[in-house]
Amino acid sequence: MARRWQVLLVTSVAVFMGFLDVTIVNIAFPDLQQSFPDESIAHLSWVLNAYSIVFAAALVPAGRLADRFGRRRFFFLGTLTFLAASVVCGAAASADMLIVARAVQALGAAMLVPSSLGLLFPEFPLERRATATALWGASGAVAAATGPSLGGVLVDWQGWRAVFFVNLFIGLPALIPARRLLRETREPHAPLPDALGALLLALGVGSLALGIVQGPDWGWSSAGVIGAFIAAAVLLPAFLWRSAHHPAPVVELALFRVRSFAVANTGSFVFALAFFALLLCNVLFLTGVWHYSVLRAGFGLTPGPLMAALFAPIGGSLADRFGQRVVAVPGGLLFGSGALLFALRAGVHPAYVSDFLPATILTGAGVGLTFAGFGSAAVAELPRNRYATGGAINNCVRQVGAVLGVSTLIVVLGSPTSADLNDFHRAWTLMAVSGAIAAGVGLALGRVRARHADEQIAVGLAAEMESS
Repeated sequence: MARRWQVLLVTSVAVFMGFLDVTIVNIAFPDLQQSFPDESIAHLSWVLNAYSIVFAAALVPAGRLADRFGRRRFFFLGTLTFLAASVVCGAAASADMLIVARAVQALGAAMLVPSSLGLLFPEFPLERRATATALWGASGAVAAATGPSLGGVLVDWQGWRAVFFVNLFIGLPALIPARRLLRETREPHAPLPDALGALLLALGVGSLALGIVQGPDWGWSSAGVIGAFIAAAVLLPAFLWRSAHHPAPVVELALFRVRSFAVANTGSFVFALAFFALLLCNVLFLTGVWHYSVLRAGFGLTPGPLMAALFAPIGGSLADRFGQRVVAVPGGLLFGSGALLFALRAGVHPAYVSDFLPATILTGAGVGLTFAGFGSAAVAELPRNRYATGGAINNCVRQVGAVLGVSTLIVVLGSPTSADLNDFHRAWTLMAVSGAIAAGVGLALGRVRARHADEQIAVGLAAEMESS
């Protein structure tokens, strides 16, 4: 196997592990509720949201630190931090301990993901980078979609704690070839990242999620909910202002002057709202309405990630040849069609083959195409020294979408034990709308063309961002 593909495999396995823990806990929710019967689903949702919030806020700062102090070094540091936190998660004695450990776990993932992309890009020639990026990014999408399936097996076998301990069996073997394959790269004069900006982003997104999740319980007009929304309304603009004035911001706003980057991130955000909500929604539907066991539900969800795994490389290859628009647009439409099919066909009585399977095949295919299209478009026209940062921002945007998507789902469904079929139909309809909007955003991509780092436009953009 050519060296470049070995590097892709090693970095993709590590990224797979990092993104697996975005969703693998979904299928463990019933078991978590049994272990912590005094905790509401709104409180337990922070097991998901704490991970996504910290992951989103820390991605770009971690990527900048990796650029300065060594991407290989941060790859290993992130992997070890992630694995250590996974052990603490698996041994957690309370929901609060689990939530805190999940935040530390996300910090490790944030170090791991951008450094792996920075290590991968130099290994591939320009004409193969869209395929490489699509496969790398698709490993994260497939991991997120595989989480419920693998989690179902593990929870049925050993309980919810196994979904965290399994990371040891994924991450540790990847470290062995990584020591030999990965070459250290860094930019020693890169500026230090904006820690305050990262904190503003985390607190702003967290406040917004808090207001959304707790609205039904506390009351939408309660002081707590109104205070959370006010805090978000202050913190998020402060974050944008900070990003516009700091020499090394969490989000380089100048990058959004690149049309493909701006459009791809908008599409990723809209699509993530629906995608991450769908993963939790389908788990709660199968276990709560159809009364599937956790194991049966896990296997019932498996065709989705299989289709995502199949369509991701197809999407990458098509993007290399014809551009990302011809991939992202049908991807969003397929996903939206699948979500609409759920809303129209899924009933109270189990009918997996006729009602659930066709819809999950469509949504899975849409996931593979959409993430391949938007993920590669986000970095294709950036200067080479902004690849890692651009990829980190795209993942940051995706995780913010995950937080808001899951939070909105909790509001739509309420308690999964009391949610009726109409609540699920309403949720799926909203996801179908998001898929259609993502497809519409994809139309605005135009023809994306990868550029050499030494082309004048790339040099000019880099100089403009350095001076901003």
